[in-house]
Amino acid sequence: MVQEKGTISIHTENIFPIIKKFLYSDNEIFLRELVSNAVDATQKMKRLATLGKYSGELGETTVEVKVDETAKTITISDRGIGMTAEEIKKYINQIAFSGATEFMEKFKEAKDANEIIGRFGLGFYSAFMVADKVEINTLSYEEGAEPARWVCDGSTEFEITEGDRTERGSDVILYINSESEEFLEKHRLQQILDKYAKFLPVPIQFGTKNETEEDGEDEKGEPKYKTIEVPNIINNTNPIWTKAPSELTDEDYLKFYSELYPMSEEPLFWIHLNVDYPFNLTGVLYFPKLKNDFEVQRNKIKLFSRQVFITDEVKDIVPEFLMLLHGVIDSPDIPLNVSRSFLQADSNVKKINAHITKKVADKLSELYRKDRKAYEDKWSDIGLFVKYGALSEEKFYEKAKEFLLLTNTKNEHYTLDEFNAKVKDFQTDKDSRLIYLYTNDAERQDSYIQAANKRDYEVLVMNTPIDNHFMQHLEMKLDKVSFKRVDADVLDKLIQKETDAKHSLTEDQTKTVQEVFEKAIGNPAMKVEIEALSENELPVTITMEEWMRRMKDMAKMGGGGMQFYGSLPDSYKVAINGNHKLINRILETSGDEQKQLAKQAFDLALLSQGMLKGADLTAFVERSVNLI
Repeated sequence: MVQEKGTISIHTENIFPIIKKFLYSDNEIFLRELVSNAVDATQKMKRLATLGKYSGELGETTVEVKVDETAKTITISDRGIGMTAEEIKKYINQIAFSGATEFMEKFKEAKDANEIIGRFGLGFYSAFMVADKVEINTLSYEEGAEPARWVCDGSTEFEITEGDRTERGSDVILYINSESEEFLEKHRLQQILDKYAKFLPVPIQFGTKNETEEDGEDEKGEPKYKTIEVPNIINNTNPIWTKAPSELTDEDYLKFYSELYPMSEEPLFWIHLNVDYPFNLTGVLYFPKLKNDFEVQRNKIKLFSRQVFITDEVKDIVPEFLMLLHGVIDSPDIPLNVSRSFLQADSNVKKINAHITKKVADKLSELYRKDRKAYEDKWSDIGLFVKYGALSEEKFYEKAKEFLLLTNTKNEHYTLDEFNAKVKDFQTDKDSRLIYLYTNDAERQDSYIQAANKRDYEVLVMNTPIDNHFMQHLEMKLDKVSFKRVDADVLDKLIQKETDAKHSLTEDQTKTVQEVFEKAIGNPAMKVEIEALSENELPVTITMEEWMRRMKDMAKMGGGGMQFYGSLPDSYKVAINGNHKLINRILETSGDEQKQLAKQAFDLALLSQGMLKGADLTAFVERSVNLI
């Protein structure tokens, strides 16, 4: 071969600073690109053999990654199709040219030619993010081909000479620059390979590992063992999403889940995706046990393109609410070096998004219809997810109405229609509005819940981080329905009926009671009102208006326009039960005793809300002892 020097054909004088700065956001992906190239070259070789275009021995097809800390090199070797000197000039030196296009045109009679793609071109040049010099030693599979060697030092100049490779395939050798020496550490390379190459369809070897094998017998006839070095294959070439669901057992899905998330609890159930029209998509999505901590669950779906890991930030591919799921999605329609703008604009991505939403809704509907009891048992884990979906996606809400459950304080579950039918006769107010009472802390609000239950009112449990938003959403969707927290007011005010109850106090007595409590409380944020309640209800009840409490709760979650409400001071209503015997007793006393009784009744109300703390709690205990 004649030695040749030349200039790389590019549109700008030096593309390498552009590659380093703009085309790749994370320099570790150089290894993904080069290993992917090696895998593609190997798959092309296998395909040629299958099509009868190659008559030689296919032999070993493992891709090998080697590091030499002394020479400061990383080498990626394959036994794929290799290249001739002419092909190097065409595919490597002309950056804009795609080697895959010509290859697929040449062998387009293969039915699954789409599976065979080449990424010669810009992906290869990511090597210069970490290397001062890159060398290719290659030998084409074509009969009579001569080995070729290509060298480039990161400028636009290259050199092609005769190579010394004796078997088909390619070695890509990176001479690592001084700023990138972290990549010469084996554990760092192992970390990158685990991330990007764990499920590549061709075996990837990185170093060796020790194994034991039998080595004859000792004098007693017991087997002897010796330690041998074997190739360390780091990937699973046939992960479950590449198989048909009929081939897999529940154990296979659970084993794969633990492979992806080693420290996680078992998932509740899963969905196997397998679509080939109008887009290509495979994958498995798992429903994890969410409980109430959904922030830490995000970014657990891994996106692949032909088994090459791309990213775990799948926000534009997967609907927002499905970010709570775990698992993998693989689509060849999504390029490796994917950009946010591509994801947002690509029509296939939009179709994938809609398809996944439909599949999830169908799966939940199937579980609900097939075994409602089992579905209800899972509700504490999936309820947050379903509510989030109903909030986020209109199409999902329309499907979810049939399997979206409301849970009461007795742990009974109702669909929206069922709950509406159950409470409409008791909990409809004088304006024909249906009032859904709820609690977000059943223990703290127990006295209010019991009071409601005595009247045969149902109280729902709404204690997930998104329930404030979810209730607001349902209030917009359902006809004449309002949610009110069970401690947002006295029951007669929460569900107002036609007749207004009266208390037995005179106008002067009402004024006196109000003044006594205002002085005993000594806090203008506590607004005292005398109410006509049953004599069996508490003498004093402390409430905060529903709208104010809900706005404040939303502000705590960081809702955009809610910060204003979060900054407002707390204000409460102190409802004095004008029909309670204790109020009559307070009127019969005077001076310090009157004030002490009022203060005691108020503190009891604070205590029932978990609002009595510190010095006030100590004083209450001392006062209780004295009163006893």
